[in-house]
Amino acid sequence: MTSFLRNQMFSDWSVRRHFLKRSPVCFKSRSFGAAWSIHGFVTIFRSTMSGEDLISVDYEVFGRVQGVFFRKYTQAEGKKLGLVGWVQNTGAGTVQGQLQGPRSKVEEMQEWLKSTGSPKSHITKAEFNNEKTIDSLEHSSFNIVK
Repeated sequence: MTSFLRNQMFSDWSVRRHFLKRSPVCFKSRSFGAAWSIHGFVTIFRSTMSGEDLISVDYEVFGRVQGVFFRKYTQAEGKKLGLVGWVQNTGAGTVQGQLQGPRSKVEEMQEWLKSTGSPKSHITKAEFNNEKTIDSLEHSSFNIVK
């Protein structure tokens, strides 16, 4: 990583030099902040520039959503948007999961779950419940639960 890019990523943080000098810390860029991984534990910090709330929301998607790679596409879209969470099939033939990240990105993913999905899926409805503001992310990636 060039020093120019490194300085740009940390330009709004007064602690730039402190974190860059710590050897056991691994920096990962995020669209909404930064993540530091120390000995396998990930802590997410919100960017002071965005000021956007982190939210968590549960979802369930109905229709032809199993056997059409819906979970794989959901995971890929979530990762593309910088979200964390999980997705799984249910015994009732639906897909359920949880999304966490900046409000605007979660809302973008909610729209994707309602209207797009995987190419061979047919979504009849999507329900979203338990929306709440969170201080930090409770997941470190976007996983498919089997």
